[in-house]
Amino acid sequence: MGKESALVTWPRLVIITGLSGAGKTQALRCLEDLGFFCVDNLPPTLIPTFTELCARAAVPIKKIALVVDVRGGELFEKVFEVLSRFDREAVPYEIVFLEASDEALVRRFKETRRPHPLGGDLLDAIREERKRLEELRGQAHKIIDTSNLPVSQLKEQLANLFGETEALRRFRITLMSFGYKYGIPLDADLLMDVRFLPNPHYVPRLKNLTGEEPEVKDYVFASPITGEFIARFNSLVEFLIPLYIKEGKAMLTIAVGCTGGKHRSVVVVKRLAEILRSKDYQVTVRHRDINRD
Repeated sequence: MGKESALVTWPRLVIITGLSGAGKTQALRCLEDLGFFCVDNLPPTLIPTFTELCARAAVPIKKIALVVDVRGGELFEKVFEVLSRFDREAVPYEIVFLEASDEALVRRFKETRRPHPLGGDLLDAIREERKRLEELRGQAHKIIDTSNLPVSQLKEQLANLFGETEALRRFRITLMSFGYKYGIPLDADLLMDVRFLPNPHYVPRLKNLTGEEPEVKDYVFASPITGEFIARFNSLVEFLIPLYIKEGKAMLTIAVGCTGGKHRSVVVVKRLAEILRSKDYQVTVRHRDINRD
C-alpha cells in the first residue's frame, strides 16, 4: 500500500473476531459459502499485504474474510495499527464481533473438550479474553451474541449481511436421472418417481433410444400430465431452495427415477435443468443409468 492505493479497487474485507467458542469458525464457513476467500488466524501485520495481493491479482479477489483473535498472541495487538492504517488510506473494511455469555462459552468448551487459547482456569481465561477484546468490540460494525443462537440462525444473519442473493446464485444443484431397477442413489436429498409418465420402452421405435433424443422427449411430453407435473415439481424445488440455504446447505441433489433410467427420468431432468438454469441457478446434470442395458 502506498501512493497508488487510491487507484486500487479494494476487495470487500470482513474481519471476524470475538470470543473463543462464540462461533467464529462457523461464521467463516458461512462466508466461504457466500463466495468469500477465507483465511483463519492470519497475523494482523500481514493483513495489508494480503489485502493488496488479492486486489492486484491477475484475477482480482473481490471478497475476503479473515479471522483475527487472541490466538495470535502478541501479534494480535498489531490489529489496531492495521485498522488505523486502513482508515488513513481509505481502505474499506467491516468488523463482525461474535460474543456469548460466560455460561454458554463454558458449556461449549466442556462439550468440545478443547483448551482455551489463553490457558489456565477456563472461566478466568474467558473473562481475560473478554477484557482484551473490549477495545476491538467497540470498533465493530456488527456484534452478534450467539449465546442462544443456533448455527442455522447465525448463518441466516450473515447471509442477510453479506449477500443472500449471492448465496442463491452460488447454490449448486445436481439433477440426476436413474433407474429403480439399479437401486436408489444414496446421495440424493430429494427423490422423485416418474414411473407414472408414458413409457417409451414399450414403443418399438423408441425402445433403444434415450431421453436425450427428440423423439423420446416428444413422446413423453405428448401427455399433458408431463408438463403439469414438471411445473408443479419445479415450483416445489424453487420453494425449497431458499429454505435449504437458510439452514446452511450449499448444494442439493435431486434424483428423478424411472424403471430403467434411460427415458422418462432423462427427459424430466433435462427439462428441469433448462428451467433452473434460465433462472441463473448453478445446475449439474448426471444421467446415472442412461447407458446401462
